[in-house]
Amino acid sequence: MTPRPRRAVTAALGLIVTMLTLAACGPATPVERFSIAGGGATGVYYAFGEQLADVLSSRLDTVVTVDETNGSVDNLQRVSDGRALFGFAQSDVAADAVAGTGGFPEPLAVQAVARLYDEYVHVVVRSDSDIVQIADVAGRSVSLGAPSSGVSIVAERVLVAAGVDPAVVDDRALGLAESIDALRAGAIEGFFWVGGLPTPGLAELFGEAPTRLLSIEAETVERANEAHGGVYRLAELPIGAYGRTQATATMTVPNYLMVAQSASDELVREVLAVLFESRSIIAADVPAAALLDRREAIFTDPVSLHPGAVAYYSESRR
Repeated sequence: MTPRPRRAVTAALGLIVTMLTLAACGPATPVERFSIAGGGATGVYYAFGEQLADVLSSRLDTVVTVDETNGSVDNLQRVSDGRALFGFAQSDVAADAVAGTGGFPEPLAVQAVARLYDEYVHVVVRSDSDIVQIADVAGRSVSLGAPSSGVSIVAERVLVAAGVDPAVVDDRALGLAESIDALRAGAIEGFFWVGGLPTPGLAELFGEAPTRLLSIEAETVERANEAHGGVYRLAELPIGAYGRTQATATMTVPNYLMVAQSASDELVREVLAVLFESRSIIAADVPAAALLDRREAIFTDPVSLHPGAVAYYSESRR
C-alpha cells in the first residue's frame, strides 16, 4: 500500500457512512469507514461493489460497505451528497451529472476513477409474448427501470429512437429483482435492464422461465447516438449468454467508478491500486471485472478523472 503523505487536504463528507477526516498538518488519519453505492442486489453493480468492498476492507485500514441502490442516478446523488464515497454509474448518466442536464438540475461535484466495462441493454419478454420488436411495447405493461436509475434513462432513449413515446407505455418502474418477480408472475409483459454479462438475476431467470430478448436494431442505436452525443455502441448479446443459442443485436454503454471531488488523492490512489491488484479475485465472482484494463480505464470523457486517479495512472506507466 502506498505510504500516506504527512500533509493532506481535509475532505469532510459528513454523513454517517462516509467519515473521511484528514489532518491539515501532521500524519494523515486513516479513513474509518466509507460506502460504495452499488445497485439492485441481483445486478452486477452490487456484486462488483460487494467484492470490491471486501478486498478494500481487508487491505486498507478501514471498513468498506456496499449499499443497495436504484442505480446510476441514485449512485451519483449519493456520492455527491456524501452518503457514499464511491459509486458505479453509466457513462451517459455520469456525463449528464457533471453537466447538470437530464435528470440533474445542477452539476454534481463528482469525478471518474476508472472506466470499468461495457454494459449491455437487455429487453426481456416472456417467450409466449406477442411483443417481437421494440415498437410493440407501446401500450403494454412493462418496466422501464427503477426511478433514479440509468436503466430508465436508457430505456426512454431507446423507445424514442425506435419511434415510441415513453408516455404511452404502461411503465411499472421496477428495479431488476422486482421486474423479474413481476415477469414470472405475469404482472408485466417485459422489462428493460442495462448491465454487465452475465447479470446474476437474469442468469437465474433464463434458467428457470421461458423468456427471450428483443433486438435493438442498428438504426435505433444510430438515432440514440445522434440525440445523445455518440455514447452508445452497436453490439451483440453473444451466443451462450444466459444459455441462449443465438446472438441478439443490442447496444452497449460504458460504466465508470465515480468518486466525490472532495475525496483525498491518496485514498483514490490506494483504492485504484487495490482494484487492479484484485481484479482476478473479483472476477472469480463477477466475470465483468475481468474486462478492467488499465489502458482503457482512463477514457472517461467528458467526465474528468479525479487527480488521485491521474496520479495513479501516471505512476503505473513508469
